[in-house]
Amino acid sequence: MKDKERALKYAIFLTLLFFFVEVAGGLISGSLSLLGDALHMLRDVVSLLISFAAVKVSRKLPTPTRTFGYHRVEILAALLNGLMLVGISIWIFYEALERIRSPKNVIGSVMLWVALSGLVVNIIAALMLHGSRDLNVKSAFLHVLTDTLSSVAVIIAAIFIWITGKTIIDPILAFLISLFILVSSFGIIKEALRILLEFSPRGIDSRKVAGEILQVNGVEGVHHLHIWNLCSNIIAAEAHILTREKDWRKIEEIKRKIKALLREKFKISHTTLEFEWEECGENFCEEEE
Repeated sequence: MKDKERALKYAIFLTLLFFFVEVAGGLISGSLSLLGDALHMLRDVVSLLISFAAVKVSRKLPTPTRTFGYHRVEILAALLNGLMLVGISIWIFYEALERIRSPKNVIGSVMLWVALSGLVVNIIAALMLHGSRDLNVKSAFLHVLTDTLSSVAVIIAAIFIWITGKTIIDPILAFLISLFILVSSFGIIKEALRILLEFSPRGIDSRKVAGEILQVNGVEGVHHLHIWNLCSNIIAAEAHILTREKDWRKIEEIKRKIKALLREKFKISHTTLEFEWEECGENFCEEEE
């Protein structure tokens, strides 16, 4: 957790510092794609700040009125990041169309050196954030990664403008960057909504989970099975277990085996099981595709 916070702090500092550098470089050179890259940097700063706040808030302990704590804060933050991506991409798209209609002069040399510096900063920030399972940090990593790719594209465009003097590539590139951002944002939004709507986690089939539980000695049936993500890295489940056992010690042993099975095979770390001697519902819930 401390390493995650430290990485976020360093990434925030580097990204904010270079945001101002790119704004200045974009204004001096007249490059729309460079200004678009600067806006990416600003988006990254906001994304990283939200991620950092989410990490801090999610560590707060549960309370009598907030029994699951604040783990969902990171999902709300990730959703906000995704929506922000959509808004920025639409703005860049509009500005790019205006530039295609009315081309403006661009200083290729300034654009090139600023873009090269931006590439270095993006690579450093991406390396700091890479590998986290936290959805919110992953969304911040995606923001930085798109900036890394766009910086490479801006460098190529800057070289082209510097050599040929033709600036039409600048708004075209800005248009492509906005399109890429728009597409990349949908994955974050979709995953955040899946968690908020408490769909089954990706890669987990409730029917398969029920089948595995039925293999545990002493289990006669499984029903009212629900599996969901509490946040990006915590999977929870609850189920009613039908058994013929009456000895509470044997029931506790069955419970331990089921929890160990779910933890080891499906990465389900938070499980609530209710044991009963009479089946009170369907075998398990069918999930619609």
